[in-house]
Amino acid sequence: MANKDLYFMKMAIEEAKKAFDAGEVPVGAILVYKENIVIAKGYNQREFTQNPLFHAELIVINKGSKILKQWRLDETSLYVTLEPCPMCAGAIVQARIKKLIYGAQDLKGGGVSSLMNIPGDLRLNHQVEIVSGILEEECGSILKEFFKKLRIEKKTD
Repeated sequence: MANKDLYFMKMAIEEAKKAFDAGEVPVGAILVYKENIVIAKGYNQREFTQNPLFHAELIVINKGSKILKQWRLDETSLYVTLEPCPMCAGAIVQARIKKLIYGAQDLKGGGVSSLMNIPGDLRLNHQVEIVSGILEEECGSILKEFFKKLRIEKKTD
């Protein structure tokens, strides 16, 4: 595990905390250009926007494309606190992202290793280098805390 992976994942966790504070599922993402330049940060915003497409990964891919003025993000690495869903995994492939680094697995909805492996599917025209488990416990604990809080709030309603 590289020190830079820890550094950027900690930044993604800070984004996830913003989502938590906003009442969103706490997933954060960071898009890094050429190994060390952060070009986009984001967190889930589905509740705020009432739009199912506003996942952290899609937000930073969109921002990164605007900043680089291109859809091919082949010189970028994406750091995300939770294993991307199939929609986001597909977008990662479509954007030609070079490397995906994620923290916690999503056993119920993961599109990278848990349920399927979209970014590594050799039938597709692009495969993504994958690194998983970076700060996994910390990434998972914020999600567990969020859903525990949500269950408690539902019981009191």
